[in-house]
Amino acid sequence: MSKLDGIPVRQVMRDNFTEVDGSIDVMEAMRIMKRVGATVLIVKKRNEQDEYGMVLFSDIAKQVIAKDRAPERVNAYEIMAKPVITVRPDMSIRYCARLFERFGISHAPVIENEKVIGLVSYYLLVLGGLNLD
Repeated sequence: MSKLDGIPVRQVMRDNFTEVDGSIDVMEAMRIMKRVGATVLIVKKRNEQDEYGMVLFSDIAKQVIAKDRAPERVNAYEIMAKPVITVRPDMSIRYCARLFERFGISHAPVIENEKVIGLVSYYLLVLGGLNLD
């Protein structure tokens, strides 16, 4: 068993994340990202039966800027990923990294009791793995 198997996602996740409504326009999403220093926004559920969404900087670059769309005329819900793959806080970072690789993702919300409690990324997985004693 590797030391990485014993490190849970909870230990490396960021618990400071920003949630937004899917109806905001991309210009406002970019303003929020700049203000809070984020590259990812979690899109809130509309109701209990809905799923969380996510908007990444890369989504904005690929689906708005590269396609010469006006960011003030595109809503976050039009470019977000939804539903998103989520992870449990007690999942091993080794399995989280495998999940990311298998599904071609780089970020995932961390869900506990049906609520987002954090955000994990490849970057955080690697940093968490480097903090071995």
